[in-house]
Amino acid sequence: MNSKAVLSQSEVGQILAAARTEAQSNQWAVTIVVVDDGGHPLALERLDGASPISAYIATEKARTSALGRRESKGYEDMVNGGRHAFLSAPLLTSLEGGVPIIVDGQVIGAVGVSGVKAEQDAQVAKAGAQTLK
Repeated sequence: MNSKAVLSQSEVGQILAAARTEAQSNQWAVTIVVVDDGGHPLALERLDGASPISAYIATEKARTSALGRRESKGYEDMVNGGRHAFLSAPLLTSLEGGVPIIVDGQVIGAVGVSGVKAEQDAQVAKAGAQTLK
């Protein structure tokens, strides 16, 4: 039987804090979501000024990253590269800003961020996801 790390509320708090710090240091109004490896939400924080839709988009970015076991940007790149059939995949977003949380080579969850430019969302998400390394 295999075993794996599982996110506790302590680690989720650390991830949110690191992502929040990155966003606030750049004065970015974003929503940050942390999900488990099945894409189920563990925490959501919408910073002051973040649009309501960002909560939905950040959740879907995180879910896409957790279930796909990779950054959501990979799916965006596929579509932008001409693989338009991928738009029919059962993922709700193929937008940059979802980053997996990897511990000991295993994806144990993901961080999704929405509210600013795609590469800025990813920067905030990476700041959170890399906290546990």
